[in-house]
Parts: sequence; structure tokens; C-alpha cells
Amino acid sequence: MLTGAPKAVISHESPHPDGPRLLADVGGTNARFALEFGPGQINNVRVYPCADYTGIASAINKFLEDNQIIRVNHAAIAIANPIDGDQVQMTNRNWSFSIEATRCALGFDTLLVVNDFTALAMALPCLFDAQRVQIGGGIRRRNSVIGLVGPGTGLGVSGLIPANNRWIALGSEGGHATFSPQDEREDRVLNYARKKWSHVSFERICAGPGLALIYRALAAYDKNAISLQLEPADVVRRAQAAEPLALEAVECFCAVLGTFTGNIAVTLGALGGIYIGGGVISHLGELFSTSPFRTRFQEKGRSRAYLANIPTFVITAQYPAFLGVSAILAEQLWHRVSGGSAVFERIWQVHDVPARANE
Repeated sequence: MLTGAPKAVISHESPHPDGPRLLADVGGTNARFALEFGPGQINNVRVYPCADYTGIASAINKFLEDNQIIRVNHAAIAIANPIDGDQVQMTNRNWSFSIEATRCALGFDTLLVVNDFTALAMALPCLFDAQRVQIGGGIRRRNSVIGLVGPGTGLGVSGLIPANNRWIALGSEGGHATFSPQDEREDRVLNYARKKWSHVSFERICAGPGLALIYRALAAYDKNAISLQLEPADVVRRAQAAEPLALEAVECFCAVLGTFTGNIAVTLGALGGIYIGGGVISHLGELFSTSPFRTRFQEKGRSRAYLANIPTFVITAQYPAFLGVSAILAEQLWHRVSGGSAVFERIWQVHDVPARANE
């Protein structure tokens, strides 16, 4: 178990009157938990490997036990899965659960479960300049659609649409869109992947496991290369050590991600910028910033000038999904009391301030 206790966000607002709220960000590999003691007061962050637990309830119970918390009234979970009704069956983890049954079993008054990238999207307007790094050119437009892409265990997609002084977050499974190769190298990767899957999505190629897939595919077409059953982290380490095949795999991965991200930008009309989250890019580091990502992002023929004006940002905040899932939970609880939308109005105001600097 990896634990961490980053400094809480400094806030002068009062603690939640009904006690701390539990926040979670659950991916296919790790489950991250935190306690929100008041608005902006997020602390007690812990990260647990999903493989160590039989399901979400057992992981939550472990977190509460480790923090010696007896009672939580309200909880919100951002999970790497589509949410449609009460029953949740994770795509990249063999966890299945009923939201209502889990709420009752844990004794919560509220258990909100949302798609992880919907939650991350809601955090975007709250990010400071120090929590993102721009890749390439472009200037974001105020009050415009924002896009979000995230290669991790899977390939998350979401977006934010401004409407009536609030943000509407999109729930999307866009990572499962059909992969479209753009050159002969990517043709070889597609042909290799088709030997295993009848449908090859972008998620197969430019989520984390795609790095290892690309490495094996390129090795299969190079008589001098040895195809190894490497993990994605092994490919990254080999690329950082300047192994030619690993460097080519990373280059191919980033180019495909650039194509996909450009697709999302033109589909959403994301003039407010595209943000890149997920765990893979942070591990690539300099390999990503010097990759063909941005060039490929803009290579859309007649739409090249349009895309050149759309900025792309890498999210560097450590646990940004907590900010988004906190806002969504606060919005739901606010509606119960008054039917207002103060949380979204506050997010809109936070977004407006830095945006004006780019006008």
C-alpha cells in the first residue's frame, strides 16, 4: 500500500457540519481515497492497489479503518467505468457492485458514483497555472468548450460545456472509438492488434497497455528485434535508457494519442483547450513533451489552422479528480437543501479569472 499525506488546501471556510466527506478516485489499477473536512480541505490521501481487495466496499472499509473513522455521512466515488443505473461492472477490473446496496452496507446517507473523467473534467476550471503545463501553441478561449483525454489503464474522455453560468460535464466512452492508423507504421500496429481483437479501439493502442502492444508489434516487423512480454513501465524505462525500439514505440504511442486528441478537439469544438490527464503521460515526462504529439494533433488537413489555435495542457496536479468529485457531491447536496447551483457558479468564477489573462 502506498500512502501519502499532501498538505491540505488552505481554506478559511468552516468544516462540513455533518462531518468529513469521503472522496474516491478508482481506476483499474489503484483506488485513491481522501477525506474532505470542509470546502477545499482535502487531506488524508491514501492509495491502495485494487488487486489487494475483493471489491469497492472492502477497499473503503480499509481506508476508514486506517484513518480511524467511525462514521461518514456522505461519499462520492469517481470510477473508471460508464455509470448507467445502480449496477456497476468495471471494465478494467473484476469489481461489480450495486451503488445502493454498497451505500446501505457502509452506512452512508449519500453514495454518489460518477465516471472518473466526468469528475476530472469538473476539476479543470479549478486548476491553477502551476497545476498544468502547456504543450505547443494556442490560446484558450474564455467561456468555451473544454476537452479532456486521459491515457491510463484505459483511455478516458470527457468535456465541459458552458451553459447558463454553469458547467455541464460530459460522460463519454470515446476511448472505444475505432483506431484509425495514419501511416505505414501504424498500419503494422493495427494488423498486429487485429490478430487478437476483431475490433481495435484507440484505447487498445494509446492507453497504458498500448505501449507494450506497440513495442511487440514493431518488434514483430523487425527481424533484428526480439519481442518481449514487457509491461508498459518496462517500455518507458527502456526508452529513457535510449533503446531504439522502445523510443520508436513511445514515439508511435504519442503520435496516435495526438491523432485521437485532435479528433476530440474537432468533435467537441474545444476552443477552451484540451487537457491531458491519466497516469501514463506523467511517467513519460520529457519523452512526451518532445514527441510528435502536438504535430500530429494539428495534422488535420483543412482544419490545421483551427487546431493550431487550440492549446493542449498536461495536468500536473497530483490528485485532481478529488476536486471534481467534491464539486459534484457538493452540488447534489446543495440541490437537496435549496435547489440552487452555487457550486457550479463558483467553479465558473474560478475559470473566468485566469482565462482573462489570455484575452
